[in-house]
Amino acid sequence: MKRIAVPKVLEKGESRISLIPGDAKKLIEAGLEVTVESGAGDAIHIPDSRYREAGASVAAGRKQLLNSAEIILSLEKPGDSDIAAIKPGSLFVGILDPLRHPEPVRNMAAAGVSVISLDMIPRSTRAQKMDVLSSQASLAGYAAVLLAAGQLDRIFPMMMTPAGTLKPARVFIIGVGVAGLQAIATAKRLGARVEAFDTRPVVAEEVRSLGAKFVEVDLGETGQTKDGYATKLTDAQLEKQQAAMAGVCAHSDVVITTAQLFGRPAPRIITEDMIQNMMPGSVIVDLAVESGGNVAGSRLNEIVEKNGVHIIGYGNLPGRVPVQASQMLSANLTHFITEFAKNESRSFVLDQEDDIITSSLIAHEGKLLLPQSE
Repeated sequence: MKRIAVPKVLEKGESRISLIPGDAKKLIEAGLEVTVESGAGDAIHIPDSRYREAGASVAAGRKQLLNSAEIILSLEKPGDSDIAAIKPGSLFVGILDPLRHPEPVRNMAAAGVSVISLDMIPRSTRAQKMDVLSSQASLAGYAAVLLAAGQLDRIFPMMMTPAGTLKPARVFIIGVGVAGLQAIATAKRLGARVEAFDTRPVVAEEVRSLGAKFVEVDLGETGQTKDGYATKLTDAQLEKQQAAMAGVCAHSDVVITTAQLFGRPAPRIITEDMIQNMMPGSVIVDLAVESGGNVAGSRLNEIVEKNGVHIIGYGNLPGRVPVQASQMLSANLTHFITEFAKNESRSFVLDQEDDIITSSLIAHEGKLLLPQSE
C-alpha cells in the first residue's frame, strides 16, 4: 500500500486536521504517495500550496480522492457517501471509538474496507509515539483549566497588593491520567492551590511531583487495566469515594473531572448533593461529558448553572487548541504509517503478526474484529 489520501474534515465544530505539510513530506520521503483534498488544511490556515511544496498532490474531487486511495487518514467517522467511495481492500485509519460507535466500522467492514482505529493502540513503550489518546488528552487537560479560569469569577494566583493579600484559587482534579496530570501542571502554573484524587494510589507520587496535594481515600482493593485505565469501582467503593470527595469539592473554586472507563460509560462522580454544597460562583469542568459524563446534570457542549455553580460540558477540548492538536495527531499518524513501511518495497504492510496491528485492526476482509470492553 503506497497511495495515501487525506480528506478534508467536514464535521461541524472540528477544527483539527489529520496531516500537516511537514509530516506529508516525511511520508513521501519514506516512499509513499500523498494526496490531500483541497482545503484540508483550511481549519488551521494551511493553504494547499504548502502541501504542494511538501511534494503532495492536491485533489479537488472528494469521491475520486477516496476511490483512488489505498490508505485513508481521517479524523472523523466516515458517512455513507464516503464509505461508498472507498474501494474494497483499502485501509481506513482514524480515531473511531468503536466500542461506543460501532456502526461506521460495521458499514466499512460490509464494504470490504479494512479499518485501523488508533485509539485502540496498546499503551506500550514502542507504541507511545502513535498514542493519539494520550496526545489529545494532554491538550484537553490544559484547555479544561483555561476554560475554568475564564468562567471563574476570581483569579487563580495569590497576589500581594497594597489592599491586602488575595488568596489563590483552590482547584480539585479528579482522575490523574494524562489529562489530569496536565490539568494539575497548568493550574499550578497559573498559581492555584491544587489537590487531586485518583482511585489508583500508584499515581500519588506523580501528583506530588507537580506540587499538588494527593487526596488520600482508603477504598480497599483497586487497580488498573493493562493500558493504564482505572478499573470500575464497586458500588460501596464509589459511595465511599464520593463521601470523601464531597468535602474537598465544597471548599474548591474549580473541580475538573477526567475519569474514563475504557469502552464503557464514564462513572458518575459528582452528585447533585455535592453540587448543592459547593460555593456559588465555583466551576466544574466535565472532561468525560462525551462518554456519559462524570457530573450530574452536565450536558454536551453547554454550560449548565446549578445553585450558582457553573458546569462546563464542552466536547472536543483538544479542538480548542487546534494547531498543536493537529501537529500531535499528524505526528501520531505519521509514526504509525512509517513504522510499517520500513521494508524494501517502501510500502505500508498490514502486519497481522504485530501486536500494534492486532490491537488496532478492527475490521478486515469483511469481518468485524471488535474487542470486548474491559
